[in-house]
Amino acid sequence: MTVPVIRFQDVKKTYPMEGETVHALNGIDVDINQGEFIAIMGPSGSGKSTLMHIAGLLDSPTEGRYELEGEDVSDLSRDKLADIRNRRIGFIFQSYNLLARCSALENVELPMLYRRPGDPDRRRKAMEALRMVGMEDRAFHQPRQLSGGQQQRVAAARALVNDPALILADEPTGNLDTKTGREIMKLLESLHEKGITVVIVTHDPDVGRSARRRISLRDGLVESDEVD
Repeated sequence: MTVPVIRFQDVKKTYPMEGETVHALNGIDVDINQGEFIAIMGPSGSGKSTLMHIAGLLDSPTEGRYELEGEDVSDLSRDKLADIRNRRIGFIFQSYNLLARCSALENVELPMLYRRPGDPDRRRKAMEALRMVGMEDRAFHQPRQLSGGQQQRVAAARALVNDPALILADEPTGNLDTKTGREIMKLLESLHEKGITVVIVTHDPDVGRSARRRISLRDGLVESDEVD
């Protein structure tokens, strides 16, 4: 039996806010399998960003169980979560999150500095990741010298460089024009075709339709789960 990359079992998340308790997730049960391409959708306040943060080990459930590749990661220490996150998960953010004074190549090398600081092949692997996203010829450009779409491609290369089991993309086209957004979605589709599990959070129906499976949230619950 294949173990899901992600398994949420009755996952709940609450936050204290101004003397009240906000229920962001109200009991999520979801399995995401190796090689899937999934869009997490829903209106503002539906819980999709909270779900992404928990999936990416940036937050922990208040209740319930989260397994990543069969390992229960619900209650691990912050250091252990950071180690697993660096080894198994690649992130692509709406705002790119590139270091302004570093070249594209140096930005892509960063995850390896945390995981394998003495790796003699670090530069070669970073360059190969840039080649995969069509940015090899911009390796020594700083972010200010790149367009938004080019910066997002560098961010994708950074997400790929440690060979993660999972790529999480949070509104990856949110800061891009329509044409460039389509190019980024084609890039994510190409990564999925290589066998990488890709999960995107989006409010854009057109972006959601690019995914093979769409999970819609409302009020912290799964409202629908559709597969093409």
